[in-house]
Amino acid sequence: MKILITGGNNAKALKLMKAFPSHFVLLADYGDVPGIITEKYAFSSLGLLNKDSIAHILLNFCITEAIDCIIPLHDYEIEPLAKSAVLFGEYGIQVLLPDADIITNYINKEKAIFRHFAVFIHGDHIFSSEENADMKKLSPSFNGVFGYNNTDDLKLFTI
Repeated sequence: MKILITGGNNAKALKLMKAFPSHFVLLADYGDVPGIITEKYAFSSLGLLNKDSIAHILLNFCITEAIDCIIPLHDYEIEPLAKSAVLFGEYGIQVLLPDADIITNYINKEKAIFRHFAVFIHGDHIFSSEENADMKKLSPSFNGVFGYNNTDDLKLFTI
């Protein structure tokens, strides 16, 4: 599986790579990005930032690069991608975010700093930066990367 993580120039993106040790991870960001390619990961540029066409830019990039799953980390990407998740799905690209109708419940409005993060795919807790994290099974439509200090208060892991 080929996974795209946006915000690739940020340390949070590098931390998130630990959740996907058996997949190829493409770390991408807008503007200048270092040109590094290894067996397990690479860095790539998404081009110039245009917030008005984020979903279009990312869909085109995902199709061109044969991406299977996208994890958006920039806060300005969250809502446009959640609203476009069905379109991405038609191209076989999973957007790792909660459904658009509930996404506002998980936006980190206070810009809290989290000690830990967890990854959920189809409601299953597949990774946590905290050893022995006690995460409950959630709805099968629940997807995303969430920061937390308390496992009962999950907020999207964004930059």
